[in-house]
Order: sequence, then structure tokens, then C-alpha cells
Amino acid sequence: MSWNHFKLLVVVAIIGIVTTGAQSGCDDARPVSASGVSKASVQIPVGTDGLTIEQRNVRDRLVEDNKPGAIKHLYIISAYSGQTIIYSTVKGKVSSSAKRLTPSRVQYSKDTTPNGFAVDIGGHTHYTDEVLGDDGTYGSSVEYLYWIDSKGIYHQHYPSGGQIVHVSSEPIAVKGVIINMEQRDSPAGTK
Repeated sequence: MSWNHFKLLVVVAIIGIVTTGAQSGCDDARPVSASGVSKASVQIPVGTDGLTIEQRNVRDRLVEDNKPGAIKHLYIISAYSGQTIIYSTVKGKVSSSAKRLTPSRVQYSKDTTPNGFAVDIGGHTHYTDEVLGDDGTYGSSVEYLYWIDSKGIYHQHYPSGGQIVHVSSEPIAVKGVIINMEQRDSPAGTK
């Protein structure tokens, strides 16, 4: 065996050892905190419908938000006094101003392999990296919490600064309302 063949075999053996060690290290590598605690994992049970509770909540919110003819009840409550400042019914659902029917970013491409999802705008095909949301729109929503209570009533709660926005599928009892958007009476002295 020549010296060059021997060097080649040694290099191949070293690469094999390093690769095997790296691969086995990757299989067993788990994130570990500075204190030595490793990442935990958990098996989440699913219901008979094959969904987790979180998946079911998201599905139910989409169904609730898209019920034809649904009426919701909007309350804007002072975080300081607890008074209901504004009340209004809502036809369908409350929407965020950042929601759009078209993506906010597109690129025009004559390439044969464009990147992103095809979107027709003005009769021309453009491409976007934005993903169409579950509700069929682009853009982000105001962050809120939502739930369906034990009576099946849907609630959305928007915590913010000096006011709390709450949306419900049924009216809730409040002490009083300063501005009631549902009152059709004209103010005193006006016609």
C-alpha cells in the first residue's frame, strides 16, 4: 500500500468517525438550559373528533364568526371605573383594520419558477409570501382572547390601555351605558 493510499484511508476513517459522532449527537441532542434542565415533551390527548381543545376552539371561533345573520354585542368598558362607555350590536363580527382581501406585499415575476403564492391583481399574476388566513383574509388582527362559555355564548375580549373591548354573542348585564349606539332617539333640542 502506498503512502498516499494510507493517508486517504486515514482521512476517510476520520471523516466516518466524526460524521457518526455528529449524527449520534444530533439524535440525542435536546435543548438544555443554563441550569441543566432539559426540554420536556408531552403527549396531548385528542377528542373523538381528532382535535385538541385548542384546535376545537379555533374551529369553533371560525364557525361562530361566519354564522349567516349572526348578531354580536359590543361593549367598550372603562378599565378605571368599570362603566360601560359604548354599547352596540354588531352584524356578523368585529373586524380589524389591518385585515385585507389582498396581500400587502407582492412581486411581479416573469420567471418560470416564481417564489410564493400566485395572486391575480388587475389581470396580472403576482406572487406573495403572505399566507391566506383561516378566515380567507390577509393581514393581522388586533390581539384578543376569545371563548365560548358553558351556555354556548361566544365572547371576545380585547384588553388595552384605559378601555376594555368585549364582544359577546348574547347581551350581558351592565349597570348602565354612557353611549348606546342602539338608541335611535335624537338628542334633546334636535330633529
